[in-house]
Amino acid sequence: MKAKNEADSPKTKSNLINQLGVVLRSAEVHHVKNIAVGNAINNFVSLLSEFVKYEGDFILELRGDFFFVNEFRIRYASEVMINFDYLVRLFRTLEIGTVIIKSGAGTNDIISLTEAFVKSPAVNPFETIQQKMSHVNSITVHKLKKIVEEDLLDARKMVKKSYFKAVSFTQGVMNKIQQGEKIALKKAKRMIVSLVDHIINQEQLLVSMTSIKSYDEYTYHHCVNVSILAVALGQRLGLNIKQLTELGMVSLFHDIGKLEIPSRILNKTSKLSDEEWQVIKKHPIEGVRLLLKMKHVDFISIRSAIVAFEHHMFFNNTGYPRIKKSFPLDLYSRIVSLADQYDAMTSARVYSRIPMSPDKALNLMIKQAGSQLDPLLLQFFINMVGVYPIGTLVILDSMELGLVYESNPGFVTRPRILILSDSNGNRVDAFACDLAEKKNDGDFRRTIVRTLDVSKWNINIAEYLL
Repeated sequence: MKAKNEADSPKTKSNLINQLGVVLRSAEVHHVKNIAVGNAINNFVSLLSEFVKYEGDFILELRGDFFFVNEFRIRYASEVMINFDYLVRLFRTLEIGTVIIKSGAGTNDIISLTEAFVKSPAVNPFETIQQKMSHVNSITVHKLKKIVEEDLLDARKMVKKSYFKAVSFTQGVMNKIQQGEKIALKKAKRMIVSLVDHIINQEQLLVSMTSIKSYDEYTYHHCVNVSILAVALGQRLGLNIKQLTELGMVSLFHDIGKLEIPSRILNKTSKLSDEEWQVIKKHPIEGVRLLLKMKHVDFISIRSAIVAFEHHMFFNNTGYPRIKKSFPLDLYSRIVSLADQYDAMTSARVYSRIPMSPDKALNLMIKQAGSQLDPLLLQFFINMVGVYPIGTLVILDSMELGLVYESNPGFVTRPRILILSDSNGNRVDAFACDLAEKKNDGDFRRTIVRTLDVSKWNINIAEYLL
């Protein structure tokens, strides 16, 4: 018999969700009476019986992009990502918000639940499932809750305030360092804790803020954007709050060495000479020097110095600074490298006033997987931002013009967008649209045909995303 703490562990909860995904995916391919489905159901029931001995009811709830089991948010490992993403997509498609499996539920009850899920129609799926499950006393399903517009507006205001406060704080800290003042990195902790809290509760809203680019204050926005993207990715990887806070701190100071680069080189609008490029490439080492000169050298200072040194070295150690002997990069360095490249490519710079579109940046990053970038982390990153990241301008098969404002982790090719113009090209008051929405016949209402370069359409992304 399992000990209580093992049955109640996060891994046990994660295994239950993963096994439910195995059951439902198997049942979509095979008949529910098939031996493969039967074995999957038996494994799920076995896990469930151990769980309910100590926890009572098994309450699985979808909130935003994450599953909660008995009010405990579940993080998951890379090897079960496919099943988790599948379940998120399935729950949304079926309009299922919560499934409660009570103590005493058996194999036949799980078979009924499986059949109800996989045989649900495209029209009013939740009502059909609820009706099919009405005779099963041990299992209850509840509808996915709609986000109240007022609540979303309040959350967006709070996230916006925190974002710009972080940019202002970063500017102040960088100015002090540039003036020769010694600072304590711990002063940044309160701000980072706030960002981590927002990412945990409103990941998509805060990630959308990284699409708001400022040419005049690129350095400060870039530092905050990299921190947000890194923490959001860290959350997807299952890092705990302490680790997420550390990651947010080291990300914020990854480019601190650029403070030592002469502004005439850093802000040069034309192509850098070989000599100037060699000066730029010194900023990782300068970053280490600055970070180890802080008021108090502690764990965060040292970890920040490691990331500052490694974030341009590339996954295969072919970047800079050059080293004599290859070694695996720190996990935080690999995460920051991803976030740094993505934000830099999608931002306007002094030498490149027109930024790369988010989808093109991702395509380039995919080509760099295994050489410059960690391929597994990139897979998680793409799953987080979507195939069409926030800020991507798209043309739909309806000939409407849309702007991606939120990714859909359960369906990465079908983000949530704002419709900006109708099929005749006339601008309209922007309204939200979920590309995962289907018509009565089961076909999708709208589908992306191609992406467009937002810089050529005179569209201010900030106007819509803020």
